[in-house]
Amino acid sequence: MILSQSYRYNFLKFRSLIFVLLIALANLTVNGQEKQGKISVKGFVEGMATMLNGAFFPQWGNLEEVKNRIDWEWNPSKKLTFKVGMRNNLTFGGIMSEYYPYLSDFQSRDDGFMDLTFTVAKNSGYHLYTNFDRALMNYTSGKYEVTLGRQRINWGINMVWTPNDLFNSFNYLDFDYVERPGSDAVRFQYYTGPASSFDVAAKLDHKRKLTAAALYRFNRWDWDFQLLSGVMAQDFVVGGGWSGQIKGAGFNGEGSYFRSYENFADSTGQFVFTTALNYTLSNSLFLQAGALFNSKGTTGPAGWGNMFIRELDISAKNFTKARYSIFGHISYPITPLLKGDCSVMYNPSDDSAVLAPSLELSATQSLDLLLAAQFFGGGKGTEYGEYGTYWFLRLKYSF
Repeated sequence: MILSQSYRYNFLKFRSLIFVLLIALANLTVNGQEKQGKISVKGFVEGMATMLNGAFFPQWGNLEEVKNRIDWEWNPSKKLTFKVGMRNNLTFGGIMSEYYPYLSDFQSRDDGFMDLTFTVAKNSGYHLYTNFDRALMNYTSGKYEVTLGRQRINWGINMVWTPNDLFNSFNYLDFDYVERPGSDAVRFQYYTGPASSFDVAAKLDHKRKLTAAALYRFNRWDWDFQLLSGVMAQDFVVGGGWSGQIKGAGFNGEGSYFRSYENFADSTGQFVFTTALNYTLSNSLFLQAGALFNSKGTTGPAGWGNMFIRELDISAKNFTKARYSIFGHISYPITPLLKGDCSVMYNPSDDSAVLAPSLELSATQSLDLLLAAQFFGGGKGTEYGEYGTYWFLRLKYSF
């Protein structure tokens, strides 16, 4: 038994390194095929330092992360594609060793039907793990497309809250995970026209709960619309959304109604709706404003009670515990290489908010430097009141 545990540990410890080396070797030995678009490898390496304090931390604490991502794609034919996406993450620092040694439990959680997140090594002060968030086969023929495996199914329209996104909802405050998680699913798409399609998908999560739905997209009067219906875990769900322009301003919205099929007669259901306007001025200044309504949300203090708000498990039903939420966003290219950005989320019921400014410098085509912050404010027990201040410094190299 001891021998088997030791073997398993060593296998997990070196699995990521072996996988990286195999992909690198494949990339080096198939240059001729790569030029024909058959095999491609891309990814990034980054280091991010975080400083934070607040109600959970009476003094400033630090958290460091070193991340590597590799996306591998193989096209054996024009119709068939295989994709694998892997993340290797190392987290360490005083926050883990002094305040929160259980952060690794959040990081190693895999919500998919298949557990594709593997802890390589950890103790109370660091955590090294590997996560496969893409592992799929895609077949396309004419108007038909079938995808099987871990994939991202994005049905949302809004940039912040996406109640139509039944399969892969995301936490907007987790800005460093732009690829977003995937689902273990099967998906069938049929393109009925240049701007219309029929989409059917089904997934199982780590609790073996089924999410299955159909979506129809179409275009009318130069506006895009979508309608959906299905089941998500224990709920029946129907919804829809739109996207278009009014005098040069983008205008979109989406909503979903959820009702338990186990207690259909005894429940009132939940309606989640969001809408947003965005506009780009002639000087490239981008402005956006949006709002969210959650019929089951509270008008009192909406605190989550978790010190790592970026680690919250978000679904299409629970972007927030609040009844109402407001969002604003502004971004501007200060120079061709320097971009400024600032967003704010506000809960008008408990008068709490988070302000998130950032500056991003594109030093080269492959090298980026980001300085960002998240300032949380509000009373005790409010949605954003006890998280304090986060500062982030990230250096990222893409290949």
